[in-house]
Amino acid sequence: MKKTKAIELLDKAGTPYELRSFEASEFTAEEAAEKMGLPPGDIWKTLVARGERRGVVMAIVPGPRSLSLRKLAQAIGDKRAEMVDVSELMRLTGFLKGGVSPLGGRREYPIYIDATIREHARVSISAGQRGLQILIAPDDLIRATRGTVADLIE
Repeated sequence: MKKTKAIELLDKAGTPYELRSFEASEFTAEEAAEKMGLPPGDIWKTLVARGERRGVVMAIVPGPRSLSLRKLAQAIGDKRAEMVDVSELMRLTGFLKGGVSPLGGRREYPIYIDATIREHARVSISAGQRGLQILIAPDDLIRATRGTVADLIE
C-alpha cells in the first residue's frame, strides 16, 4: 500500500494511528462504516467550504450528521459560508470526493472540527485516498491538524 501524504505527516510526527482499507464504490461515510464494520458515528468526513471573506476552510464532522453552514460561518468569523463545488475539490485540495483528508493536501487550510469529537475514543478520517482510512484518537487529530474545535453540526 502506497503511503499518502497524510500518513507520512503522522509518521513524521510520531502520532499513533491505525490504517484500514476497503473497496470503495459510493465514496460515502456510510459505505466506509459498513465495509469497515464500524459504527457510522465513528466515520468522520472532511468537507470543504468557503467563507464569504475568509476563503476556503475544511470542516470535519461525523459522517451521519450534516454540517451547519451557519455555525461554520460563526466559527470562522464570517457572515456566510457555502460548500465548494465537487468539481473544485481536486484543484483546491489535491483530493477527489470520498478521499478528502484534512492532512497532506495541496494547501493548508484552516480546519474546524465538530466538538462532539471529544465523545469518541477514536475516529476514522480519510487518509487522502478513496477506500483508505486512518483511525486516530481525537486529541491526536486535533493536534495533527491544528484544528479549532467548535459546534458545527445541525
